[in-house]
Amino acid sequence: MHHRPVYKIPESVLVVIHTPALGVLLIRRTGGDGHWQSVTGSKDTPDEAFEETARREVFEETGIDTRADGCVLVDWALENVYDIWPQWLHRYAPGVVRNRERVFGLCVPPSTPVALSPREHDAFEWLPWQRAADRCFSASNAEACLLLPRFAACSPTDSPPR
Repeated sequence: MHHRPVYKIPESVLVVIHTPALGVLLIRRTGGDGHWQSVTGSKDTPDEAFEETARREVFEETGIDTRADGCVLVDWALENVYDIWPQWLHRYAPGVVRNRERVFGLCVPPSTPVALSPREHDAFEWLPWQRAADRCFSASNAEACLLLPRFAACSPTDSPPR
């Protein structure tokens, strides 16, 4: 039986996890490059909603349940479109060269425990939002940290109406 290769879907999420005081959680990727970043990840299936991708990736990478008391996930309705780095193109279907990234914020209580997935990340740090922006490897991630004060919603009453 012949299986088609499974390609990454060029649609992903960036989730800036933060406290009400705008402390930002950054996680460090394993594998030598040591890049610090927010939670990122691609859709599992083309029809997976960005919000579901965000909830799943946050849980997989940090152990944080976005539906727990005090957690508020907000779709910032911002998208970054960027060229996929040449060394990662082989993960995508032939001809796919750009990725679309949807940005979310997740407000969590200050004492929220973090449980990293050791396969993907080996350290985490909470930093003030401006310092987090400086630490981020990716420009779009740094920009999202700098936008945090404008978008942060830390109680359900702050969230835009659905």
